[in-house]
Amino acid sequence: MVGVALGWCFTLAVTDAGAVFSFGCSNGGFTLGHGSFAFAAEAEVLPRRIEALALTGRRFVAVAAGSFHALALTEKGELYGWGRGRGTGHGGDDPTPQRVTALIGQPVKHVHSGSDSSCAVTEKGELYTWGDSGDGQLGHGDDSAQQTPKRVEGLDGVKVAAAAVCYTHTLVADEDGVVWAFGLRSALGLDGDPDLTSRERVWNPTLIPTLRVRARKSPDVLPFR
Repeated sequence: MVGVALGWCFTLAVTDAGAVFSFGCSNGGFTLGHGSFAFAAEAEVLPRRIEALALTGRRFVAVAAGSFHALALTEKGELYGWGRGRGTGHGGDDPTPQRVTALIGQPVKHVHSGSDSSCAVTEKGELYTWGDSGDGQLGHGDDSAQQTPKRVEGLDGVKVAAAAVCYTHTLVADEDGVVWAFGLRSALGLDGDPDLTSRERVWNPTLIPTLRVRARKSPDVLPFR
């Protein structure tokens, strides 16, 4: 195994040969990617290969999981999503993996999912987010949900290396290890900033001045090509 991801009572795993397996609860037939709504087969006790991904002929290198959705990334930067909610990337519920068409032509090198939201970093170093944004965790300046990936314009000029989105907030690291944040203020490590202490939410990417990371060495970030 070269990658794993944990969702709400289900697990994804990707092998070094590029196959994706899932197991656990299917959450109504959606999250395991086997295309079944049948409650009789609610759980997969043992890992089972996702055949819909195998049939694409692609080699997968990374996976991500939210509460009720999942994503899989190919070695060429193609992104597939399935499950329930807006985090799938194609604006609807689907128990079978589908290509995230909004990112065609924008090869992805890193992907991450939170509860009902997702994010992707392209090879150009641009950040795209989609899903729910009740606390501003998508970074688009408001709480509007996004059905499909949308570029975070507040990071224009920043070469993003990696990002992680959670239920209420998102952290982003650029190639130099500088960290940016947006979402619920109390979760961002920004309380020392007098300009932010009066805000409950930070709607746009804001630099965390006290934090640096080695983002390019993260094991789930694909090598730059």
